[in-house]
Amino acid sequence: MTDSHILCLGYGYTAGALARRLLLLGWQVSATFRDSTKAPANIRALPYPPPADDSITHILVSTPPSAGLPALPSYPNLRWLGYLSATSVYGDHGGAWVDETTPCIPTSPRGAERLAAEQSWQRAYPQTHVFRLAGIYGPDRNVLDELRAGTARRIDKPGQFFSRIHVEDIALVLAASIAKPNPGVIYNVADNEPASSAEVTAYGAQLLGLPTPPLEPYDPTRLSPMAASFYADNKRVRNVRIKTELGVQLLYPTYREGLRSYL
Repeated sequence: MTDSHILCLGYGYTAGALARRLLLLGWQVSATFRDSTKAPANIRALPYPPPADDSITHILVSTPPSAGLPALPSYPNLRWLGYLSATSVYGDHGGAWVDETTPCIPTSPRGAERLAAEQSWQRAYPQTHVFRLAGIYGPDRNVLDELRAGTARRIDKPGQFFSRIHVEDIALVLAASIAKPNPGVIYNVADNEPASSAEVTAYGAQLLGLPTPPLEPYDPTRLSPMAASFYADNKRVRNVRIKTELGVQLLYPTYREGLRSYL
């Protein structure tokens, strides 16, 4: 057992992956929920904002920027705070590589809100570590599910790159940072190989032995506002820092390993 106790502000897809990893190590896990009846049996459900608790040693923030910066009570034993941001803060770089030193010039309201939230948490809590997440995929959230359901699309926008990351690799990075705190640091969390969504979908179809969906000319008016905003930015995200500073070896270094794990 350990005396470590993490508080997850918001308990979604990524927080759940980290919580499962830490529970296996004997951690205590508390989390805020919109609906406390949905809390897993081994997670202590709390209201938002949470009450004071001197046993809290770590905090993971996965709430959306719209939640604002809550008036948290004092946590005198806090050793680490992680804020989950997104690579949308970088904006559009025309397919060029970006790293944590690249100036952030967000092109979408979502990216601007994320950047403002990062800065607010860093100002308020010096223990903050920022994790800029690429597109997240994993169990029940991957292109194989879309292909099986017949909803997958292949958008043809030449030269368009997307970076992505498996949810279990996010949990791996967070655990590595917890083991080696560096307050104020920013980490890009992405796999090794940015690729177009059309390429990933074609690979998924090949794995499943299904017909490859036809290419559709890029037309933002035929996409959802969220999808259109993703296509507005084009960049490749470097992940060198998580390897050199945290010693992370990704479980799923490219989308190929990730998708093959669901066959």
